[in-house]
Amino acid sequence: MSGEQYRVAVVGATGAVGNRMMEVLEERRFPVGELKPLASARSAGGKLSFAGRPVPVEELKEDSFEGVRLALFSAGAGVSRRFAPLAAQAGCVVVDNSSAFRMDPEKPLVVPEVNPDAVGRRPTIIANPNCSTIQMVVALKPLYDAAGIRRIVVTTFQAVSGTGKRAVHELESQVKDLEAGREPVVQVYPFQIAFNCLPHIGSFLEDGYTEEEMKMVNETRKIFGDPDIGVCATTVRVPVYYGHSESVTVETRRPLSPEKARELLAAAPGVTVVDDPSNLRYPTPLMAAHKDDTFVGRIRKDPSVENGLTLWVVSDNIRKGAATNAVQIAELLVERGLL
Repeated sequence: MSGEQYRVAVVGATGAVGNRMMEVLEERRFPVGELKPLASARSAGGKLSFAGRPVPVEELKEDSFEGVRLALFSAGAGVSRRFAPLAAQAGCVVVDNSSAFRMDPEKPLVVPEVNPDAVGRRPTIIANPNCSTIQMVVALKPLYDAAGIRRIVVTTFQAVSGTGKRAVHELESQVKDLEAGREPVVQVYPFQIAFNCLPHIGSFLEDGYTEEEMKMVNETRKIFGDPDIGVCATTVRVPVYYGHSESVTVETRRPLSPEKARELLAAAPGVTVVDDPSNLRYPTPLMAAHKDDTFVGRIRKDPSVENGLTLWVVSDNIRKGAATNAVQIAELLVERGLL
């Protein structure tokens, strides 16, 4: 990485992902010369810690990006649609974590371990994929390169932190209420999440799938640059704080044994293989929490289809699924001289 220092803005800095973006910037020693945390008017004036010193939070405004070289957006899609183009017009490169630009054909959708060249030569706004998509494509990339992929069937088991801080607090409070014999308060989700599973993430569409499920379908095809991959997704919210888990079954275009898949995955960047069921070694959300790798285990043949493999994939949804992937994109921009 070059010795140049950059003025970096984090939009939505007081939220769960924004907080983690700042932590990851510091942990990975990204060359931040000046950090500019941006948030709503109600959060402005507070202070956050970065590199051992307090940094004041500023209100996000239309002129907030003058002199900023890189902006990491962790606010909602509406905020991104309004302010990301303004940041780009001010000469800033934007890495956006919302869904606003993911399927825009003019905007790259990037996972550095999978499609780094998608950033192009003159990026302005780069989209960060959905958290569940990121960990799946990181695990499938070496298999795709070796044998191609005809079809993917995935069921996700997604932590409440994917919904935000309010959901984490609601799970905590519901567990306490139930242990005390009280009726749990339900506000964030349509039903109690404590000791429950909800097959419902995002709004339901006319065909019965949810928005989250279709994100996985469409984003996977765009990231691999392969519109012919068949993808069927079911996304489920589970009472876990951090770490999404996925059961992924793939039908490859050419034969690929579990042994070869295990070897390819063990050598892949960003992947840790934990696959020894006879000794009770397989990935869990607690294992992946607060780490950046994608953990893969339970690698086995799917006997119901020719060239079928089934994997269990786990990753920290706030780190690799959001903050770390965004910072890795920023690192890629620095390496390629694009900031």
